[in-house]
Amino acid sequence: MTSPTSAKHAVLNQSPPFEDVNLFELDRPLVDALAFNDASGAFVMHSDFGRQWGSADMADRARLANENTPKLRTFDARGNRRDAVEFHPAYHELMAASVTAGIHNSTWTKDGKPKGRASEVIRAAKFYMAAQVETGHLCPITMTRAAVGALASQPDVLAQAMPIIGSNTYDPSFKPWFEKSGMTMGMGMTERQGGTDVRANMTIAKRDGDAFQITGHKWFMSAPMCDAFLVLAQESSGPSCFFMPRFRPDGSLNALNFQRLKDKLGNRSNASSEVEFNEAYALRVGEEGKGIRTIIQMVQLTRQDCAIASAGLMRSGLAHALHHTRHRSVFQKHLADQPMMQSVLADMALHVEATTALVMRLCRAFDLAPEDPMEAAYMRFLTPVVKYWVCKSAPGFLYEAMECLGGNGYVEEGILARHYREAPVNAIWEGSGNVMCLDVLRALAREGDAATGVLQDLMQDTQGLPGASDVASFIIRTLLRPDSERAARQAVESLAVLAATAALNMIHPPHAELFARTRLDGPRSMLYGAAEFTEAQARGLLERALPL
Repeated sequence: MTSPTSAKHAVLNQSPPFEDVNLFELDRPLVDALAFNDASGAFVMHSDFGRQWGSADMADRARLANENTPKLRTFDARGNRRDAVEFHPAYHELMAASVTAGIHNSTWTKDGKPKGRASEVIRAAKFYMAAQVETGHLCPITMTRAAVGALASQPDVLAQAMPIIGSNTYDPSFKPWFEKSGMTMGMGMTERQGGTDVRANMTIAKRDGDAFQITGHKWFMSAPMCDAFLVLAQESSGPSCFFMPRFRPDGSLNALNFQRLKDKLGNRSNASSEVEFNEAYALRVGEEGKGIRTIIQMVQLTRQDCAIASAGLMRSGLAHALHHTRHRSVFQKHLADQPMMQSVLADMALHVEATTALVMRLCRAFDLAPEDPMEAAYMRFLTPVVKYWVCKSAPGFLYEAMECLGGNGYVEEGILARHYREAPVNAIWEGSGNVMCLDVLRALAREGDAATGVLQDLMQDTQGLPGASDVASFIIRTLLRPDSERAARQAVESLAVLAATAALNMIHPPHAELFARTRLDGPRSMLYGAAEFTEAQARGLLERALPL
């Protein structure tokens, strides 16, 4: 018999934790997107990864890594500069899991060439699932992978680093990179007086034999625990790109003096820093004065990962909202069966399904670009488009997911508050919204006929869908206006939605028709749940999003 005291504290009408689930097999839109983009051969690998990252153990590691934030140890006990960053063991466990899975290197061959054969899509699925659990640790993971693209401009440096980057062993020890079994890489571009305008950077490079001495500062140095960094510094002909390790070739500590770790809104598990260089040792990567062109090879890949991570965050928000509302009863019905809530969830599920289709289609373009000029044009033209729309969608989407859980979504015991704080960084990092729109205009001018061909293909892939033709005409008119910069945001958002419609139409035409009708055809509400779905349409979307 239940005592009065125990009855008072009985937990009733609450959803069980969403854990010990398979993040891959429960995600039908992801499974189908991978199959369409030639990655179905990795089903078993992705299923194993989804089971591992959907476990209660991984969820607990994510919580611990964010509650126990990194600490900067500037000096040792004897007053020597140390500039080391300490982390909770849970952070290192997350890093080890991602490195073992090859998320930091699996798109490259042993000599640093693009691997192709759906390697981008296969890796993206893992990155997408890991982001659903803990996104902060993926900062050094993505930069290590992306750095290879820039290091390709300096084959001798790449040849030395690639065998260690190519290792799937996580080595967090603080010692020279060339003595380690595995390494990670970070990046330093922005300075306090310039921000996005990196040509205004004041950090100076001075030749010192075959190497350089770098003196200056960085307002944001991403992932200061890494073994080496790609940084920009001025030479006489302009900014150049440099490989700057934590230790000099003789094994002594390099002169990277960290001033403090940033106190950030989110991304708490990951360290970001301010740093001063005092004649720090570095090697040039690429041509003198062409550093922006060199490092953009890295930035293109990190922008791709910003979009994948934001898509993963939204997927996690949807899954938690849907799981909760299927267990929570209000007014004698489960929340998920209430017509208005069902409309909200269906609208959210449709957004995530289209987003997933779009980011995986973009990753296929990265796979095919080395051999296919049209895919290369798609990649160059649409990467800033996809980053703009997907990353800007995430904060509002995650707010809506939090509201589906009510107070349970707002408290720190759950995952959605952390997701909500995490989401804005992907829209800011690697170029904010305005920068992305300017890059689209530059790509249109640079690519010319190739960019026009991409637009024509999107029009063909959405032919006959509600509103698609009118939206395509609007995009072309607006981007070609003499004052196109004034209306670029609306055009780029419309282009992203058109591209998402096209990608979804290749995978699930009925849902592409729904997406077009609710996003392209006529006025679109800024809020989820304003679109009207039949009960059958809503249930179809939700069953694909998270099978009962």
